[in-house]
Amino acid sequence: MAQERTMDRSIADGKPFQVAILLYPGVTALDATGPSEVLWRMPSTEVRFVAKEVGPVITEGGVLALGATHTIAETPSPDLALVPGGTTTPSQMVDDEVLDWLRKAHETTMWTTSVCTGALILGAAGILKKHPATTHWYKMGVLRIMHATPQPQERIVRSGKIVTAAGVSSGIDLALWLANEISGRTRAEAIQLVIEYDPHPPPDAGHMSKASRETQDLARQMMDESMPADQKRLVPKIAWRRFVDLVRTGT
Repeated sequence: MAQERTMDRSIADGKPFQVAILLYPGVTALDATGPSEVLWRMPSTEVRFVAKEVGPVITEGGVLALGATHTIAETPSPDLALVPGGTTTPSQMVDDEVLDWLRKAHETTMWTTSVCTGALILGAAGILKKHPATTHWYKMGVLRIMHATPQPQERIVRSGKIVTAAGVSSGIDLALWLANEISGRTRAEAIQLVIEYDPHPPPDAGHMSKASRETQDLARQMMDESMPADQKRLVPKIAWRRFVDLVRTGT
């Protein structure tokens, strides 16, 4: 269905299939760049890195900058919206400009997607209510607070036109899944071969079900240490907004 809609729209207006990948300070680089390496290789596709302002955006870790090519205001109705995660997810969850853009874009997207804790931003925008979804294992419980249904065993979860992916590296899997839906299996497999995505990591602890207790404890410690103090201080504000939402809407 998505492939047919894409082809029909392209024939009708002659415009490329537009992908908008949200950037913000503290975003996880691979969450954004992994999918972009797949999606720009689809035929007649325009990938935009969007932010509130055009220019460099410093990613998680503070040593790499990605360039926002367009503003969110310049990209009001992408065909595919992708929200990556990052250490500053909380600040995006209370940024009304970003949330309003997502809500309005979602009205007309063919696909609304997220990688890692980007799902929490979708949740804060109200997009995941009553939908199954996944995110990074470290924040899986927040999905329930956002009235979504967590799917911790799944790497990619589809609910209608909403597709969420688990942590960081799963963004590549998400993009290949989308390429298959939009451009067909042959193109998706060719893209996979072009980027030679055939992982065989020496360790095998990429999911909580595979990791030892010692590994899980160290991973949690690393995640705890990665969130800046100013982001932790936003947690009460996020909780308050959710409480008000419950009172006002009952959901």
